[in-house]
Amino acid sequence: PTDPGDTTMKILDTVTLLLVIVGGINWGLAGAAGFDLVAAIAGGQDALLARVVYVLVGLSALYQILPLLRTASRPG
Repeated sequence: PTDPGDTTMKILDTVTLLLVIVGGINWGLAGAAGFDLVAAIAGGQDALLARVVYVLVGLSALYQILPLLRTASRPG
């Protein structure tokens, strides 16, 4: 039997990873070409949608640090 909590965590892990990838691509474009893809899609950097995406990407990055900390704290 599958634990519903495991399914929820897998979905959260996948969504946050995708958001971190979006953020990385956006930063790469910003650095290489001066182009902010999120802002272009969302109607500018100050648009509510863009700000929500920026916050979600940041929170996702923080969330993705947790597995690294868990791995680093394991003995062996």
